Amino acid sequence: MGKILELEHISKFYPGVVALDDVSFFIEEGQVHALMGENGAGKSTLIKVISGAIKPEQGHINISGERFDSLTPALSKDKGVGVIYQEFNLVPTMSVVENIFLGEKIGGSIIPDFEEMQRKAQDIFDEFGVDIDPKVMVGELTPGKQQLVEIAKTLTRNVKLIIMDEPSASISVADVQTLFRIIGQLKEKGVTIIYISHRMEEVFEIADVVSIMRDGRYVGTKSMKEVSRKDLITMMVGRELNESYPVREKNVGEVVLEVEHLYGNGNSDINFCLHKGEILGIAGLVGAGRTELAKVIYGAAKAEHGMIRVNGKEMKIKTPHDAIAAGIGYIPEDRKNEGAFLEFPIDWNISIMSLSRLSKGMVVAVKKIDELAVEFQQKLGIKTPTIKQYVKNLSGGNQQKVVVAKTLATDSKIVIFDEPTRGIDVGAKQEIYQLMNSLIEQGISIIMISSEMEELIGMSDRIIIMHEGAITGELQKEEFSQNKILEYASGL
Repeated sequence: MGKILELEHISKFYPGVVALDDVSFFIEEGQVHALMGENGAGKSTLIKVISGAIKPEQGHINISGERFDSLTPALSKDKGVGVIYQEFNLVPTMSVVENIFLGEKIGGSIIPDFEEMQRKAQDIFDEFGVDIDPKVMVGELTPGKQQLVEIAKTLTRNVKLIIMDEPSASISVADVQTLFRIIGQLKEKGVTIIYISHRMEEVFEIADVVSIMRDGRYVGTKSMKEVSRKDLITMMVGRELNESYPVREKNVGEVVLEVEHLYGNGNSDINFCLHKGEILGIAGLVGAGRTELAKVIYGAAKAEHGMIRVNGKEMKIKTPHDAIAAGIGYIPEDRKNEGAFLEFPIDWNISIMSLSRLSKGMVVAVKKIDELAVEFQQKLGIKTPTIKQYVKNLSGGNQQKVVVAKTLATDSKIVIFDEPTRGIDVGAKQEIYQLMNSLIEQGISIIMISSEMEELIGMSDRIIIMHEGAITGELQKEEFSQNKILEYASGL
């Protein structure tokens, strides 16, 4: 096997930040090469250098033996590099085949040969055993099938190296297995895969080797046969990190939230309660209705029937403003579209939902906004040179911390965490868990929706399980087991 990609002394600087610091390593052809590191380690910047989206300040890139100081997106594609980003680059209102060949000229005339395009798209799907109609609109597909369209887009060109950035972050368990099967088929065809993920179980399942980055630097490359989870964690965070869930004193108090016979947003006859100082986990498979339930409780979706009580008092929650006034906060799963205002600075994001207590009449107290932002930046360890930094320039983990800070700044006593650690590295996960425990110690109550079984079992005091919009089971701490949760989640 030869080297398909070699990076030599790559460096990239932004104001106040060294994004890449003298990075050198290589990728061998025909392998699945995992790339891991905490958020802010430099993985995304490195992808952009390889794809030609940004130019490094120094260093060289070798692709199949050709040496470049920098690349353009067109040149990178021409040399056989394809990138599948975590946020899909698809047009929902166009068909699958139009998305696959967008920007490509198919046929000998000015008018595109749609029959030829459909034939080529169908050939790709048939080859990989995927059931997708090339004529259907992309917006009608599930996230898993949209990802397969992204892969098909890449395969229409003479691709030699495919970079997959967190490909399993927003797809179902079944779709992940389909993805892994296709990765195996691509590997058999001689295609090289760079697989970026925070999920160690995936890396151990499909990768041949793994390279680790930390703080913009290359740490090392290991064969998956000679490395353990503990080794990888130590390489990523620069120290030994206890991967177990932080212990806390169980001091559950009185009932603070009661939900009775709640219908709405696809859910029916939901009944449960939440106690003071408790983490109540909500489990369920994709489509079970967990997020839909959270949005009804938070007033972001309409309740058709039922009752919500906070501290014994019935609440009419029709909007998020009503929920905040009742002391309920919500940290959404989709931080980029629902949680944070990416084009605005950190201080603005943290304070936006608390302006009423930071203002006198129509006058906003700028000093109080800054004090609030600095307080939560320090409390949550948001890594940034300044609170005036735009949120879009932060790593995924630090963006999540800004969303958490924005919610906590409203002084909520009940906080709904929806997939609190999705897309967050192992070090940042520990910080989020410690934060949740500290909130519990302060008497705050938490509802935690999570698709990670270990997280549910490790952090929850009690778990309710949903299936197709209804609660199918409830487990106390001493009853927790993966098998029981999956049985209830499957509707058995």
